[in-house]
Formats: sequence, structure tokens, C-alpha cells
Amino acid sequence: MREGLSVRGRQELLSRTALGVFRLNGQFLAVSEELARPAGLTAAWWQVLGAVLTRPLPVAEIARTMGITRQSVQRVADRLAAQGLAEYLPNPAHRRAKLLRPTEEGRAAIARIGPGHAELAARLTDLLGEAAFAETAAALERLSEALTALASETGV
Repeated sequence: MREGLSVRGRQELLSRTALGVFRLNGQFLAVSEELARPAGLTAAWWQVLGAVLTRPLPVAEIARTMGITRQSVQRVADRLAAQGLAEYLPNPAHRRAKLLRPTEEGRAAIARIGPGHAELAARLTDLLGEAAFAETAAALERLSEALTALASETGV
């Protein structure tokens, strides 16, 4: 038997956590839209381009990494390619699953977000403090890892 919180207490903790993450998601999306707009991007475009900055990836892998559907990434990737911000490359590991990579124009757009991103990071660090900000990031990473582990155990 588990000690500590009651069943109801654990359920309330899960609900508080989920609602907090949902609220944060909305807040981060709003801030991301504001940061991306001057660079001619949307938050979704920034998210997909950001996923392939270090190496080209297939759409399915971008979707898995980001925790979003392959279809939504495919729509964004196709739009980025049509706008000249990304391009598809042949994938030696899979004939049909092409790799997506940013073009120089796409990299330049991402670079234009940098100053606003740095300013937001500095302001949040000032408000939260370095240690608390780092612990927040670590706690969210642990929560994501725990949910991934549970999903692999239960198939949910």
C-alpha cells in the first residue's frame, strides 16, 4: 500500500498538474506566436524548423519528438517547403519518408527570433531565479519521461 497522499489527494495533484501544463501550453503558444511573428513565422513553423536545425529528420520523427500528430507536422512541413523556408531531401534509410531540413532563408528566420527569445529567457530567469527555473525545466522533463514510461507499459 502506498503511503502519503490519499487516492483523492493523488488525483487532485494529477488534475492540478494537468491543468497547469494545459495553461502553460496556451501561454507558451501565445508567447511563441509573438516571438515568431516578426520573423515571418508562426509558432508551429518555428517548432518544426527548430526540430530540424541540427540535422534533417523525417516528418514522423519530428512528430514523435514534439508529441504531435504526423499529419499536422506534414501540413506545416509542406507549407514551409512551399514558402522556401525548408526543403525535402532523399532519405537513404527510407525511400518514401523524405528528410526535412531548413533552407538558408529558414535558418535566417529562426535567427531573427533569437533576440526576443534571449530577452524572454533573461526576464523569466530574473523573475524565477536561476535555480528555480532550472528545477522547473527538470521537473517538466521528469514528468514527460514518467508519462512516456507509463504509456509504454500500458500502451496508452
